[in-house]
Amino acid sequence: MFLIFLTFVLVSCENESKEEKEIAKITIDLKVIRFDQEFAKVTSENLPELKAEYPYLFPESFTDSMWIAKATDTIQQELNEEVEKAFPNFSEEEDGLIALFQHVKYYFPSFNVPQVITITSEVDYRNKVLLAPDYLFISLDTYLGKDHPFYLGLQEYLKKNFEKAQILPDVAENIGQVYVPKPEDKTFLAHILYYGKLLYLKDVFLPKIEDFRKIGYTPEELEWAKANEDQVWRYFVERELIFDSDTDLYSRFLYPAPFSKFYLELDAESPARLGQYIGWQMIRQYMDKNDVSVQEMLGANAETIFNKANYKPKK
Repeated sequence: MFLIFLTFVLVSCENESKEEKEIAKITIDLKVIRFDQEFAKVTSENLPELKAEYPYLFPESFTDSMWIAKATDTIQQELNEEVEKAFPNFSEEEDGLIALFQHVKYYFPSFNVPQVITITSEVDYRNKVLLAPDYLFISLDTYLGKDHPFYLGLQEYLKKNFEKAQILPDVAENIGQVYVPKPEDKTFLAHILYYGKLLYLKDVFLPKIEDFRKIGYTPEELEWAKANEDQVWRYFVERELIFDSDTDLYSRFLYPAPFSKFYLELDAESPARLGQYIGWQMIRQYMDKNDVSVQEMLGANAETIFNKANYKPKK
């Protein structure tokens, strides 16, 4: 039995190595524009030139005087200074983005590599990353480190992901949303598998990134999810939540929050979004047990995945 297992592991590693070698050959023409730095230097004299070069960043509803007022505002200038301290260059992040785009291109050859534009957004944490057909906007002022004074007053569950290391998972999330079909119905199962598919794409897009970063947990939160996976699944099953269509389940177990809401004493100990975690493990088991491609998995409906995954939580 041990020899069979060892052979399986060695073959899997060899296949992964071949795959990664093919991915490494993919050429990515990446252009990064540090618009945050350019806007930090804007004056009434060079504003017309900047607007002409980046018209999509200057809505016509804003007058020139409004842009100059924004540029000279003390809060904006503080943002500029702190972003420059944290990101004097973007080379490490650029290398990470190239590797990410290579993986995306391997699985989705028609993927159009966007032009990356770094900006400041007055700490708009709801839009840390925005993906458009031709552009990828990254708000650097939302990645200054969870203890940065700019984030004073924000809840801890939000701040914990305001770290540089979260840029790549956030970009991968936005790309994944392009390829993962929206849930086909309102059942809790369909929604946990929607997030499971998104997280599985992070597995293949970001193979070197730690699992806790993929899901946006702390290491301790991921350990809690692993240690209690069986109990969480049993809770869902015993209360017949799997095929329930109550949308309240989304906010309880799928959306960002301080913790998941079982309405039990353990609530305060638990990380939020445990439904996403369960969906992720279910997709992983489905892929392990079935000879299907990533594209086939994405197209499979919730019932098919549920039946063929034969999901068994780790104890």
